[in-house]
Amino acid sequence: MRPLAVFDIDGTLVDSRASIHRAACEAARDIGLPEPDYDRVRQIVGLSLEQAMAVLEPGLDAPTLARFIAGFRASFQRMYAEGHEEPLYDGAMDHLRRLHRDGWRLALATGQNRRGVARNLAREGWADLFLSSHCAEDGPGKPHPAMVQAAMAACGSDPARTVMIGDTAHDVRMAINAGVLPLGVSWGFHTVEEQRAAGARHVAASFSELNVVLDGFANLTRAA
Repeated sequence: MRPLAVFDIDGTLVDSRASIHRAACEAARDIGLPEPDYDRVRQIVGLSLEQAMAVLEPGLDAPTLARFIAGFRASFQRMYAEGHEEPLYDGAMDHLRRLHRDGWRLALATGQNRRGVARNLAREGWADLFLSSHCAEDGPGKPHPAMVQAAMAACGSDPARTVMIGDTAHDVRMAINAGVLPLGVSWGFHTVEEQRAAGARHVAASFSELNVVLDGFANLTRAA
């Protein structure tokens, strides 16, 4: 059975650090709050939008929280209307193509909504690479295991042959809750230390290093 790699998007494949911070700042200004610094914003990336904004500003009443969430969405809509697109991290596309070529099955599990997933799947070549995609709108968000479990069901895999690759402690905890190998990357939103503290088995410093770790996992699964 071919191994399955489930990838997060923001901070793992796509560099959305600046745009997410900008949207959070604009949404805060819209409801009369000070702009949150980047360190606060990066902690909530990966959660569903509703949960993330409630964690970012926990003292808001329900109507104000709804405005905060709407302001965040509106900021991204303005960015996309202006032609903005978050760049892929250097080496991300080569990495995905290499895994696909080597027989891996690929899936996505993200805190984005379904519209955001569709926007990413419209990137050149992505629709041909990923067998399934799963987001917080489909059910419980991270760190609940539902998205990874859905990916395994859609791709015909099991925990022993599945890895979850992300950049946050939320990804790591989701992987652990699903019983799959939790792997991290060092270039996204959470630090190496934060991911290791959550239980990441390895945090790669480059896609080349990630390739080596995944090769080792693939060899073990094929020998099992």
